[in-house]
Amino acid sequence: MFHLLRYDNLASAVRKILRGHRREETVRFLAFRSHWRFAAEFCTPGEGHEKGGVEGGYFRRNHLVPVPQVADLDALNSLLLTACRADEARVLDGCSETIGAAMAVERGHLLPCAVEGLDLAETVFPVVDKQGCITVKTNFYSVPARAGSRVEARIHPLHVEIWHAGRLIARHERCHSRRQHVLDLEHYLDVLSQKPGAFAGPKPLAQWRAAGRWPTCYDELWAQLSKRHGKQNGTRAMIAVLALGQEFGHDRLRAAVAATLSHGACDVAAVRYLLTEASLHKAHPETIDVGALARYDRPLPDLADYDMLLSAPCAGTA
Repeated sequence: MFHLLRYDNLASAVRKILRGHRREETVRFLAFRSHWRFAAEFCTPGEGHEKGGVEGGYFRRNHLVPVPQVADLDALNSLLLTACRADEARVLDGCSETIGAAMAVERGHLLPCAVEGLDLAETVFPVVDKQGCITVKTNFYSVPARAGSRVEARIHPLHVEIWHAGRLIARHERCHSRRQHVLDLEHYLDVLSQKPGAFAGPKPLAQWRAAGRWPTCYDELWAQLSKRHGKQNGTRAMIAVLALGQEFGHDRLRAAVAATLSHGACDVAAVRYLLTEASLHKAHPETIDVGALARYDRPLPDLADYDMLLSAPCAGTA
């Protein structure tokens, strides 16, 4: 870790720009640099030349053009690390050694890393509203908690975790837009089981469909349950099926529903049976050598003589 790092006036680090180079830093940034034990210096607003060669664009032009297509942030970090390793063999103009060799010399002058890492999540304590949501960074996230409850929301770059009473109760992909609703259908199953008529058109179900979490086999099972039990009770049965995903996982539930339909069944008990089928099979016990106890073995009795009672006439019959 460097002893001194120079920053632009990013909002996550600077709360207020004061006179000269003085800055009012955010609490989270103070905690961050205190943990890693480096000092921070901020550039003058509008003076790009103070950042040296940072804005030259060599790395972007050579490694990020065209814009890379990656699956997630981990894949992007892996791509950037590979590009940095490749640049270690490059020799800058006016230098006689490679970037990698100069970095090895410089490493001996750096601060040692801290033994433990630092959680970068921002923590807030919102209150659950009557719609079963909390507000985080202008967006609304559903939670399985009673309205009026105060929960702990941990805001990570890619996801939001909601904790209550020391337990993780919800996890959402973070939304970086504004005034959006991020809803999980599971959080409303208890309410919808009391009002099954509202199950067909809620926004959480629409979001599940858009995210690919509602396969066609669910619609087929729902239709068969409604045909068998009626619209209201059939919908309640479908909600009970969805609740099994909380216990067994959605991948297993999807497979169990598809298997149930392939067997021509349409019942909550059938889905549950297929989810628990593997645990019902018991291993056959191995034969144990009883040694000297074998001399006490006796042959099984022969009950053939009792068969004559089946054919003999009953006493007292004419």
